[in-house]
This record gives sequence, C-alpha cells and structure tokens, in this order.
Amino acid sequence: MPVIHREGPYRFYFLSLDRGEPPHVHVGRDRDLAKFWLSPVQLQSAGSFHGVEVRRIQRIVEQNRTAFLEAWNGHFNS
Repeated sequence: MPVIHREGPYRFYFLSLDRGEPPHVHVGRDRDLAKFWLSPVQLQSAGSFHGVEVRRIQRIVEQNRTAFLEAWNGHFNS
C-alpha cells in the first residue's frame, strides 16, 4: 500500500491488488476512506466523508492528478 501523497490529515495511496482497475487513488483520514478515479477525476466512493470534505479532497486530487497518474503508471509498470 504505497502512500504517494500526504496533505493535511489525508493520505493518498494505491492498493497493489488494484492493477486490473482504471487508474484511481484511495484517500484515508483516520478510519474514513474514499476512492477517486483519475481519468477524469471523479468520485467513486465517499465512504463516511461528508460533502464539504469530499469536495476538499477532490480539489486536492485534481491539483495532483498528473503526479498521481505518474505514480500509478510507475507502480503498475504501465
């Protein structure tokens, strides 16, 4: 589970078992989890995050999309 980015209370990471899925990033804070597709950036699952926080996280994903895609491709050797 490589953590590719940390910002504030959030950690952004991949799961090695996700190889067969389109590029995406998991986001965790404490016990809350969310998942965002990267092409295009789109919420897949908000978990127990509330709307305001989901929008904050989505802005972070959008700002870091290119770096996240590069990390995805590097991790999965695409």
